[in-house]
Amino acid sequence: MVMKEDEKRQTAFHEAGHAIVGLLVPSHDPVYKVSIIPRGRALGVTMFLPEEDRYSQSKENLESQISSLFGGRIAEEMTFGSENVTTGASNDIKRATEIARNMVTKWGLSARLGPLAYGEEEEEVFLGRSVTQHKNVSDDTAHAIDEEIRTFIDRNYDRAKNILEENRDKLQTMSDALMKYETIDSEQIADIMAGRTPRPPETWDDDSAAPVPGGGLATGDKKDDGKQSGDTIGDPAEQH
Repeated sequence: MVMKEDEKRQTAFHEAGHAIVGLLVPSHDPVYKVSIIPRGRALGVTMFLPEEDRYSQSKENLESQISSLFGGRIAEEMTFGSENVTTGASNDIKRATEIARNMVTKWGLSARLGPLAYGEEEEEVFLGRSVTQHKNVSDDTAHAIDEEIRTFIDRNYDRAKNILEENRDKLQTMSDALMKYETIDSEQIADIMAGRTPRPPETWDDDSAAPVPGGGLATGDKKDDGKQSGDTIGDPAEQH
């Protein structure tokens, strides 16, 4: 797939937004690669790799994930204006909302609602994937759940926005590096976050201004609203 220059630039800012927020919030998995080369149905990807196996996650880590998920949309809005934000963040929004909802209704991480489970579902096996949901909360409790989900979302959206506003120079530098190299790894990312000019990737050939053949860069199809793999909590994550 051949991307238009303006679409490529918007994707670069989107992925840079994910990466920078993920790098600067606490307890987040490290960023090890950012790419704007289409893969699957996504135009770009930001890859996070846990430093060790994780079988459970803290409230701090979950909130940091929510913040980083909104980094892409916020970077687009800051750079191109609210009227030019794309649909590429729709899956990010869905995933952030799912994390916040689970924090409130499944994992007992809301101080207001406490360690209770809300909205239990029963699957009827003979109907395949059909699910019957029994209402087991009052209207007042349902309203409180919605308010708590909104609280988690708003708090982490605002945090991500503040981080990117304070690091506009790094956002610009990382998007420029992505426009030039298309894929950057932990070395270039470390250069950018330290305020240095990012070094060229090892597979980069300055003479041809293109990646050296055999460099392992993937190609893909058109952009989806989100992530291809790693949705399970605790797995290596990819954000689009």
